Amino acid sequence: MTSNLKHSAGALAARALALTLAVAALPAVAQNVPTQAELARKLEQLSSELASVKAELAQIKSQQAAQPATVAGTGWNGGQAPVGSAQAATTSVASAAPVAAPQGPTTVIGGYGEINYNRPLKRTQNSQLDMRRFVIGLQHRIDDRTKIVSELEVEHAVSSASDPGEVEVEQAYIERQLSPTLAARGGLFLMPVGLLNENHEPTAYYGVERNFVETAIIPTTWREAGAQLVATLDNGLTLQGGLVTSFDITKWDATSAEGRESPLGSIHQEAALAKARNVAVFGAANWRGVPGLLVGASVFSGGASQGQADYARARITLADLHARWTPGKWDLSALYARGGISNTAALNLPLVGSATLIPKSFSGGYVQAAYKLWSSGDYQLSPFVRYERFNTASSYAYLGPGITPDPDKAESVATIGANLWITPTIVLKADYQRFKINTLANRVNLGLGWSF
Repeated sequence: MTSNLKHSAGALAARALALTLAVAALPAVAQNVPTQAELARKLEQLSSELASVKAELAQIKSQQAAQPATVAGTGWNGGQAPVGSAQAATTSVASAAPVAAPQGPTTVIGGYGEINYNRPLKRTQNSQLDMRRFVIGLQHRIDDRTKIVSELEVEHAVSSASDPGEVEVEQAYIERQLSPTLAARGGLFLMPVGLLNENHEPTAYYGVERNFVETAIIPTTWREAGAQLVATLDNGLTLQGGLVTSFDITKWDATSAEGRESPLGSIHQEAALAKARNVAVFGAANWRGVPGLLVGASVFSGGASQGQADYARARITLADLHARWTPGKWDLSALYARGGISNTAALNLPLVGSATLIPKSFSGGYVQAAYKLWSSGDYQLSPFVRYERFNTASSYAYLGPGITPDPDKAESVATIGANLWITPTIVLKADYQRFKINTLANRVNLGLGWSF
């Protein structure tokens, strides 16, 4: 709409210039005009048309001023292009980067949601439909340099003491633009790790469920409270870094399987009365210097014992490498992540005999390919295939003969399916997942997702 208004304004300006020149040329033309009356009539007509052009230009300026401003960094997809497009590869992950801000206060309401159906092939009695999540985001720009970003999420439809759902604040931070290329954030924000953590709306990824590597190894929608700087350079490089809260190893439950499902997911704090004796540092770099290409990496390191008595000092480190390329109709991506926990021998000695000891290391990676097979208007069909391999306990610290746990076997999951976008902000999904070790988990998934 804005480009159309600019085009109209340009055409009207050209008309105004032509009319002005015509008026200026009237004395020369008058020599060939038969009568003074006819000359007066033409002069009046030109003056009327010039006044009309001025009125139309004023109206266009008024419409441009009324256009809602697009504000980056909302945390939801906000109606971006489907993930299969070349635009998405260079803009969806770039939501972390600050951009030019509009003048004056602006409030943006957004959100996303998804409903998923999972049907195991061998244990159909465990088939399940779930309102996986419903998120409302509110962003308010105080002025042309300052904005507040927030998200509130409800998981599993109903939240109470006796229900499985929960309500959580997913983001709540203030961003201040310090210069055209540098911004500062403070509050609770998503960590700039991997391809999915900052851009996790169902319209922004392939498949009904989020991939296992960016769920089990990198905890999904991982967020910390603290401060960070975001630098967006002219060469396509975005740099992020700062100080944040860390994990709490004292939350490890050796009697539960939760730590085996996601070691870091079981001990993250989410700014909920978070222990803050230890802090963490993080850094991330993402380069988008070539259209359709994203190459990036991140690292996080922080203490996790939080100064608690009877707990050995431990440090958690997590790093990842990722890339995404969208040549033509293809959408290709790959990611590898590896994490480690130090001093786990001392931490595990009191837990010997329990079901789930603390791993020394964990890692995983995946490759994925999608192809835009068909599109018509807003419709877009993109089949995809993904192969991932991950291990949430790839090694344990040595505790002694007979009591040191054996490393887990790495699980491999092959997923094949398709995303059908009804509009850029509504998607239908279907896929089949096959597990190499836990074959009882083989399943068919269906999903409906949206973002706005």
